[in-house]
Amino acid sequence: MTAEIAKRAGMGSHHSARAVKDEWLTPRFILDALGPFDLDPCAPIERPWEMAAEHFTIADDGLLRDWHGFVWCNPPYGSSTGVWLRKLHAHGNGIALIFARTETADFVDGVWARADAAMFLHGRLFFHHVDGSRAKSNSGAPSVLVAYGAEAVDRMGQSGLAGTLIKGWPRPSTAGALL
Repeated sequence: MTAEIAKRAGMGSHHSARAVKDEWLTPRFILDALGPFDLDPCAPIERPWEMAAEHFTIADDGLLRDWHGFVWCNPPYGSSTGVWLRKLHAHGNGIALIFARTETADFVDGVWARADAAMFLHGRLFFHHVDGSRAKSNSGAPSVLVAYGAEAVDRMGQSGLAGTLIKGWPRPSTAGALL
C-alpha cells in the first residue's frame, strides 16, 4: 500500500481536526435501543453511563483481551478503526458504531467484506463528552451501525432507530488496490 493510500485508509475522527481529544461517548438513546450489551471493549475511563455490563478501557487494551457475550464497539476513529472491526468480526457477536465512509479501505474490508448488516443512521449524531454533556456540534460525518452475527442484525432491525438497514449485499472483490 502506498503512503498516500495508507493516509486515506482510516475512518477519520469524531468531530473536526480541531478536536483536542479522542474520547467521545455514544448517545444514550443508541445504547438503549440496541442493548443490553455484555462488553464494551473500548470504553472511556470516565463515563457518566454504562455502555455494557463490563468495560475495557485504554488501560486494559481491549484489542489484546478476550471478548465475550454481546459486544458494543464504538472504536477510536482513525487509523485503528479497521483493527477493531476485524476483532469484532472474529468475535462474531456485536455491533459497532463508525463513520459511514464507504470508500475507505477500513470500510471495504471491515464492513462490505465482513459484516452481516449495516444500518445507515439518518441525520448526524451528537456525541457526548465524558461528563455526559452533549457536544455543541454534530459528528461532522454520517454514522453507520455495523452488525456481526444474527443477534446483532435482529437487534438493529427491531431498534426503532431512524436509519436504513441493509443486509445481504454481495461481497466485494479483493483484487486491486483502492485508489
